[in-house]
Amino acid sequence: MAGATAFTIRAARLEEVPAVAELTHRAFAAGPYGHLPVSAERRALVDAVAERAADGAVLVAVEDGPGSSVGRADASGGRLLGTVSLVRAGSPQSRLAVGDEAELRLLAVAPEARGSGLGEALALAAQEEALTWGASAVVLDTGTLNHTSQRLYERLGYERFTPTASGTTTDAAASAPADSAAPTDGAPSNARPPAASEDQIDHIDYRLPLRDRDDLVIRLVRDDEVDAVAALSVRAYEYAYELSDEYRASIADVAPRALEHQVWVAADAASGELLGSVATPRRGSTISPLAQPGELDFRLLAVDPPARGRGVGEELTRLAIELARLRGLDRVVMNSGPQMTGAHRLYAKLGFDRLHEREREIVDGDRRFRLLAFTIDVPHALRVPRSADETTAA
Repeated sequence: MAGATAFTIRAARLEEVPAVAELTHRAFAAGPYGHLPVSAERRALVDAVAERAADGAVLVAVEDGPGSSVGRADASGGRLLGTVSLVRAGSPQSRLAVGDEAELRLLAVAPEARGSGLGEALALAAQEEALTWGASAVVLDTGTLNHTSQRLYERLGYERFTPTASGTTTDAAASAPADSAAPTDGAPSNARPPAASEDQIDHIDYRLPLRDRDDLVIRLVRDDEVDAVAALSVRAYEYAYELSDEYRASIADVAPRALEHQVWVAADAASGELLGSVATPRRGSTISPLAQPGELDFRLLAVDPPARGRGVGEELTRLAIELARLRGLDRVVMNSGPQMTGAHRLYAKLGFDRLHEREREIVDGDRRFRLLAFTIDVPHALRVPRSADETTAA
């Protein structure tokens, strides 16, 4: 594609279902297997856009145009440039995923849009979507002749693995002909069946782990957890700080915040107990006046007092940095009150610096204080780096 094309990645809309299917057929016809006849099963898979959206998510890249806003989830934009699907284990569209894994399927870029970075952007957006589910990993398969896709996935940190009946073996190519289908009914199993290719082509299976710890699950808040998160957040802030009535009400106002932005929770993996929370903006937006273009801001990092010392605050902060990386942003910024010294120690440990030029004086009733600002450059490595001796947050 000549020149850079601005695009928005968002969820596919109902009226776009036929266009998403047509784009996917056209993209695969221009690929390394385009010379092969397309089976009825494969055609049905590609056409089942609405079903994939119901079982998981279908994302599209849309060319920005007049009336659209770059990166906004509600951008109208112009023509479709690419698409990717993410499905859950046990759904009819899943072949590899087990347990709480997410499966990436049907990444497709319009032939005329290739070379513009769309494939990578869509893969990263799918990874972010998997994080919102609390998925432990993203799995996928691609044909052995699809060298472009293999290079992309390996550049993004995916590892080849061999599916086995008892689990996963990494660092090995699974390139035998796929000749059996994964189960499509019932609850997702932790026994991984070999993936079946609809067109019976040789394939390579890939897996990208999303968690560094097995004891925590971080995901978006659920509707029935909003009140619990509000109570948790107020407890966390009242534990160490004196709150004005106005600020307490703002902290507890979780429902509108979750609707407009993203409210994440950290839950105990074994019990499901909520341990902490943080709020981030949706893709292309901001959550506070602090952030400037190219930056991600976050607010209201909270850890339930009984859960302190488990590194929950650190993991939620790392999530914000990882979201910025997945969105191609350069910095993470946030405000913090001068009395929040425990949070300041955490930010310093992770490499944040003060952003003195954006700090400001706040008047809260009869109190006057300086609202501090912190920033960190986003590492464009595969994952947010950890020091070798790191265990839990202070």
